[in-house]
Order: sequence, then C-alpha cells, then structure tokens
Amino acid sequence: MNGSRLDKVTEEKDLGVWFSNDLKVSQQCVQACSKANRLLGVLNRTIKCKDENNLICFYKSLVRPHLEFCTAAWSPHYTKDKQLIEKVQRRFTRMIPRLKNVAYEDRLKDLKLWSLEDRRIRADLIEVFKITHGLSSSTVDTFFVLDTDSRTRGHPWKLKKRRSNTDLRYHFFSERVINWWNKLDSATVCATSVNHHHHHHQVSLIKQVDNRNSVYNAKTVKLMQR
Repeated sequence: MNGSRLDKVTEEKDLGVWFSNDLKVSQQCVQACSKANRLLGVLNRTIKCKDENNLICFYKSLVRPHLEFCTAAWSPHYTKDKQLIEKVQRRFTRMIPRLKNVAYEDRLKDLKLWSLEDRRIRADLIEVFKITHGLSSSTVDTFFVLDTDSRTRGHPWKLKKRRSNTDLRYHFFSERVINWWNKLDSATVCATSVNHHHHHHQVSLIKQVDNRNSVYNAKTVKLMQR
C-alpha cells in the first residue's frame, strides 16, 4: 500500500482482545492468563500476611478482571482453554493457607466464589438483559429473534434457537446464551433494573448450575459403574 509492503499476520489485537484468522480465542486465553498469573505472583511475593479477606479483595480487583474482560466476545468453549483460565483461580485459592489441601470446589464454597465458567455464563445473561431492556447500544434485532409462539411456557422474552451449521457459530454469544436465558424465571427477566436483575438472576443461575452438575455427576456415576 502506497509503496509499502503489508505484513501478513494470523493474529491481531483489537480493543484489548486477541483474535486469530480462524476466529479462535486460544491466544486471548493465553494472554489473559499470563497477565493474571504475573499479578498473582506479585501478590504472593509482596504480601507476607496472608489474610484471606485482603487476598480476596486483591484478587477480585487486580487479577480476575483480566480473566473476565469482554468475555461476551471471546468466551472459550474448548476444554483446554477453560481449564487454562480456571487454573488461575485454582492457584489463587491455594494461596489461602488453611485451604491449601482442600478440593477446589470446596475452596470455592468456603470463599463464596463462583467458578470462572459460571461467571462467564452470568456475564452473558446480564448482557442479554441489557440488550432486551434497551440498556445497551445494541438492539435485540442485532443478535436475537424473539419467540412469539404463545404456546411456549416461561417468561415473555424467550428467544428463538436457530440452527448452527458450524461449531464456531454454535458457541457464538447470540447462540450459546439462548438456552440459559430461556430457562430463567419471569421475575429475573422482567426485573426493573440491572441490580434487581442481579439478585434474582444469581438465585436462578445457581439452581441451573446445580441441576447441570447433578446431571453431569449422575452420568459420571453410570459410566463408572459400567
């Protein structure tokens, strides 16, 4: 261009998020985890008094935002990427001396933390709430199609699930969030504000996650019994 040779690149950073030419987000996961791990190392080296309340505050304000920045655009769906991100929080919870040898799920319950995967689902649902209630610059028509079938049960903001021909499309924001959104109750979806929505949505999502984990555990037991 203008006598200059343009370099060919396979990855590019745009508005703080890394994307590759195949639209996979593995590089973004690596970069986010790298920043978060560096900050965890700084906290571990500089804070001598491992008071868990202070550590949790530092983690939530300095470390976790790197793992959750704009996740609606790059939420991973490959297991290796999910595990890579979750590993950062696993490392943090082991920094609490009394929980070092406790199972990860029990550490989360003790510290009243959600897994990062569940928090990404929560972030997606909050984004849909903002879009459907006119609190976002994006309109409903940009991403979704409302299900106007009066025979469907549940809240009045149900979304249509469209056919996805590719794995990339299936895990795109406007597709992956629909099943979770349609399972929410009316009180959560029709909340009068985002904060009100947060309260109802947290209870509703916990129930959905618990049901998902129960089904997963039941399948695991059956497989182990074979």
